[in-house]
Amino acid sequence: MISHQRKNILEAFGKQIEIIRKDKNLSYRKMAQYCNVDYSDISKIEKGKINIQLLTIIELARGLEVHPKELFDYEFDLQEGFIDKK
Repeated sequence: MISHQRKNILEAFGKQIEIIRKDKNLSYRKMAQYCNVDYSDISKIEKGKINIQLLTIIELARGLEVHPKELFDYEFDLQEGFIDKK
């Protein structure tokens, strides 16, 4: 079972993917056409349901047409494992 802290990390990352995807007006299916990730997996990633590998991060960045570092550009407390909601 995944710890609460790790779940928060996955959810925060997924939320960032969702924000970028929606800003670009992409559906799951349209984004899946631009990268090598199944549309159902994109949904699971955004909901923090699955832990992904580095190459999947690269594929998501490619599909969103952003540098991979933008996928991690959100407030996050490394010690606590959750988004810092300032």
